[in-house]
Amino acid sequence: MRRTAPDARHPVAAESQTRSVHSPVPAPERGKHRPHRWQTWLLAALLGWAGLAGALELTAEEAAGRRLYREGIGAGETPVEARLDPAGTSLPASAVPCAGCHGRDGRGRPEGGIRPPEITWRHLTSVRPAYDEAGLARALGEGIDPAGERLDPAMPRFVMSWRDLANLGAYLKRLEADRDPGLHEARLRLGTLLPSAGPLAAAGRTVGALLQAAFDELNQAGGIHGRRLELVIADPGPDRASAEAALAGLVEGGDVFALLAPLAPALAERYGELLAPGGMPLVGPLPGPGGEASRLVFAPLPGPGEQLSALAEFAAGESAPGETPALIVYPPEAARQAEALAARLRARGWQRLGLFGYGTQAPSGAKPLAADLQALFFLGSGEALVALGTALDGAGLAPRLYASAQQVAGAALRLPPAFSGRLFLAYPLLPADVTPAGAQALEALRRRAGLDEHQPALQIGAYSAALLLAEGLKRAGRDASRERLVSALENLHALQTGVTPPLGFGPGRRVGAAGAHVVGVDLAAGRFVPTGRYVEAAP
Repeated sequence: MRRTAPDARHPVAAESQTRSVHSPVPAPERGKHRPHRWQTWLLAALLGWAGLAGALELTAEEAAGRRLYREGIGAGETPVEARLDPAGTSLPASAVPCAGCHGRDGRGRPEGGIRPPEITWRHLTSVRPAYDEAGLARALGEGIDPAGERLDPAMPRFVMSWRDLANLGAYLKRLEADRDPGLHEARLRLGTLLPSAGPLAAAGRTVGALLQAAFDELNQAGGIHGRRLELVIADPGPDRASAEAALAGLVEGGDVFALLAPLAPALAERYGELLAPGGMPLVGPLPGPGGEASRLVFAPLPGPGEQLSALAEFAAGESAPGETPALIVYPPEAARQAEALAARLRARGWQRLGLFGYGTQAPSGAKPLAADLQALFFLGSGEALVALGTALDGAGLAPRLYASAQQVAGAALRLPPAFSGRLFLAYPLLPADVTPAGAQALEALRRRAGLDEHQPALQIGAYSAALLLAEGLKRAGRDASRERLVSALENLHALQTGVTPPLGFGPGRRVGAAGAHVVGVDLAAGRFVPTGRYVEAAP
């Protein structure tokens, strides 16, 4: 067969067509030079510093091979092609990159009922007969292994240049060492965003102390798979720009494996987008109104959106949705959340539904309110709810009010008496969710952190996030990766934390306890009255 030029495109196939990207390099002659003791010390120090950096140095060829492996994009101008059996349909390799099935770590992960095999170079060269560069070329181009057996038909056949083949082979030899940032032999670095100044500074200190105490406790017990956990804290600053810069510092240069319980409301809508390029998982409480679903973000407890969705399910059982005039009232920053809630309500049969954004000021007039209004879903602060309730009462209206306790808090008790028994709040958890053992464990952690019982919801959110991440890391194994952590969390069901309802996830579910307790309010007695209902949020 005629040899193709090195950069020509061809179906990767025969042994005679394969070239190695490496040239042999002669080893240093023994005894030719012995380093001084200080040189040995300096070399050890530099190697130790390199270990802190946690980034694998790749040659240009290996880096190009990594891009081809992860994204299906070759080094040349012509796209690498993938041909699918049995029809031989051709499509860009970027639609079916190697990492899509075999994972970034090359160890394979289930995909549509298929379990792709491990393709680290150590594994490929340990099977019998072993793979070499020629065997890899034949497997990629013809779908035949070194024993002459056909590979699974689900495996695409690739058409690529010699240069792309050499780059891919070079990277596969480094794949196993190309660990995600923050993952070291004896240490695992996890990051968070906690403010040190401003109105959230006290909350930031509480979360930081609790997370550090949780890590200390885990490390005292031997860490996770022999690795000590290290907490890296970045200050998100006062606004979105500073918060994005702080997150970028963790993602791009912080040598951080995953993000845990960040407290940066300015990034509520952007976590998924900002974390996606590096594939960094986030485990922590949902950031608040406007937060979007992302496959990388795992929240133990529901945010206001999920809580209001649970209230919508509850409200549908209290009246006939098709006949009940209802209104969603929201501030500017919750516009997207209000639209999502409206979509859920309409899907459940609410036909007479309106939306009213009340601008930057609390709603103080009854102009948008219909005389026959019977149900009102409120997004916003407690003070805004009190102002709205006062306006409704002045107009002689007392519809049933539904709101997230996380947003309105104790201000709800200042509503006019006409709303007694007509106000329903969603709580992500109640004291009944906390077991004696869970309470004891949390109290021990508080003592270790030097905290009191103030801000219990904040503490439980951070603590449950730490428990969830620790469980995910244990299940991801010693050879962990970000992708393996995501997969481990996605397949976690009914985790008992002792301080929350059981937590579980799935391919389309990223909230561990996707529901809320519905609690009524007795304004005359100034107390909250549980309804005994825990309602799952609508999907």
